[in-house]
Amino acid sequence: MSRLTFALLVAAAAGAALFLNRRRAAADSPSTAPATPVPAEAPSTASATPVPATVTPSPVTQKKQTMRALNVPAAGEQPQLSDVPTPVPTEGTVLIRVKAAGLNPIDNAVAAGMLAHWGLPYQYPTVIGRDAAGVVEAVGEGVDHVKVGDEVLGHVLLAPPISAGTLAEYALLPAAAVTKKPAGLDFTTAAALPLAGASAVQVIDAIHPQPGQTVLVNGASGGVGSFVVQLLAARGVKVVATGKARDTARLKDLGATQVVDHTAGPVADQVRALYPDGVDALINLHGMDPSAVPLGAVRQGGKVSGVAAVPDEATLSAAGLTGGSVMAMPVREVLAPLAEQAAAGKLQVVVSDVLPLERAAEGLGRLATGGAGGKLVVTL
Repeated sequence: MSRLTFALLVAAAAGAALFLNRRRAAADSPSTAPATPVPAEAPSTASATPVPATVTPSPVTQKKQTMRALNVPAAGEQPQLSDVPTPVPTEGTVLIRVKAAGLNPIDNAVAAGMLAHWGLPYQYPTVIGRDAAGVVEAVGEGVDHVKVGDEVLGHVLLAPPISAGTLAEYALLPAAAVTKKPAGLDFTTAAALPLAGASAVQVIDAIHPQPGQTVLVNGASGGVGSFVVQLLAARGVKVVATGKARDTARLKDLGATQVVDHTAGPVADQVRALYPDGVDALINLHGMDPSAVPLGAVRQGGKVSGVAAVPDEATLSAAGLTGGSVMAMPVREVLAPLAEQAAAGKLQVVVSDVLPLERAAEGLGRLATGGAGGKLVVTL
């Protein structure tokens, strides 16, 4: 199973969720899915199996044996808000009291049990959610960069078994994906950063843009796209962003040079009208059909990357292009600089709506139908 084919199947079954699996090599036929920008996350090589560890607990953790969480009680069941056991820190993990949790399309794939079909077993109850910001309650052995009482943000990396999540009063995160929250950054904003922000950084790094170059960002109006536009503009890159007419002012405010309305006609044709020689690179954040990616907008010798559909190497080569799909790894080395930029006002974090935990399932539904229009955050 190719990485792209796996992404397409997950998206179709889970409502626009994308997960790319490096370890699948056999080819299969892709299926279609709702066309929404979706971040991809690389699975962690570290196992989440509990390991005996020395833990630094807080009095709250010692007393709190259960917690409220949006969870899937058993395989095939729907997510529900109920009490589940509070997780216990193990070696290399951090337990936080969640203040806010960001929603991502991959949360729907986790909720649907799709990851089990592709080599990642589940342990139930499975708590939904990957991104969070909160206060450290306890740390496991080997964790020395954060301590009890620190305000942090982080991400639950994909690792077997799939069980831990962030849509809960407490969340257990791998220390490698936890960093201190700058004082100038509120919890809601911090929770919207990890997966979308890391996806943006790594999809940009894949094309190595240079100042003065022109890059087409296809699907710029979503959560990942808002970061990509800003980070490219900060590098001195001219950004051609796609969206709808209503997105024009917002995308230009984020740094786009031009905005192309993808509902007004073929994107490649519109871009070529602006840049007859083609743009230097394309970042694709939209759609699940590789054949629909506007490769025609890119000049010969240009580069292509993306966390949505990206044509295979042979197709890119035939078009005179290079590149491929990208898997995000929201580790603290990536998250810390993003958090500092956001706290300093150099990076806007666009949160389209904030929901209480009781409405978290509603948020997942909006992601699945493409109705989110930006980052959704759940607060506790």
